[in-house]
Amino acid sequence: MNRGLYAACSAMLVQETNLDVTANNLANVDTVGFRRRVSANAEFSAMMDRIEKVSEDGETKLITVPPFTMNWKGKQVIGGMALANIYSESHMDSRPGVVRTTDAPLDAAIDGPGFFAVQDGDGNTYYTRQGNFQVGPEGTLVTLDGFTLQGDGGAIAVEEAADVKILSSGQVWADGAIVGQIPLYTFENPTYLRQAGRNNLTANDDSGEPVDVENVRLLEGAVEMSNVSVVEEMVRMIEAQRAYEGASKALMTHDEQTGKLITSYGRQ
Repeated sequence: MNRGLYAACSAMLVQETNLDVTANNLANVDTVGFRRRVSANAEFSAMMDRIEKVSEDGETKLITVPPFTMNWKGKQVIGGMALANIYSESHMDSRPGVVRTTDAPLDAAIDGPGFFAVQDGDGNTYYTRQGNFQVGPEGTLVTLDGFTLQGDGGAIAVEEAADVKILSSGQVWADGAIVGQIPLYTFENPTYLRQAGRNNLTANDDSGEPVDVENVRLLEGAVEMSNVSVVEEMVRMIEAQRAYEGASKALMTHDEQTGKLITSYGRQ
């Protein structure tokens, strides 16, 4: 195995993924409630530095072993790939976005931590910071994508009310009466929420289960924009492109040197 070729190739793959993540962030710079994603890399040896053992119940489990000791299926591997990185995961940037005033009665920006809960037509629950709502065809509050906003008791029905407004406390006011309460949810590790669409997120084991926010605070007649900084993303894109070019040149150099080595030894 030519470690130089593998290291250069893995670097190109990592930077290609970084470019994809950055491009997705830039594409959603004007998406309401969008949370930028940050890619994370890991050392190749750290990902493969594990040993396979069979537990007492007969199931195969992977157990991490001390660093710099390459073990795979109980066998000691000569050498390592410490210079090779691979794409590990992407996590959410939880910093708040810029609040834009709209004066629309059904627009509400979350003041502090928390997420709205919405459901699609199949009953799947998503969490979002998107706060621009409208009255759907069934007389309930929905997002612009048609997802139903979830209140304390499910969908918030306003029927055919002529005057509907979301208050700063999260209460929904319709024709002079309170018809629902909008809850907010937070997570133990919100950065691990998985993206399911432009501004919708799903919970998982890493993020933890949703927990009710005790004091709901909303900004009436406003929406929270994405927390993407165009300048920062452009800098990241340039860095990724230059790193990709550098890895590409290193790959070609190793390939040329390998060819010369094979030719030289072939003549002897």
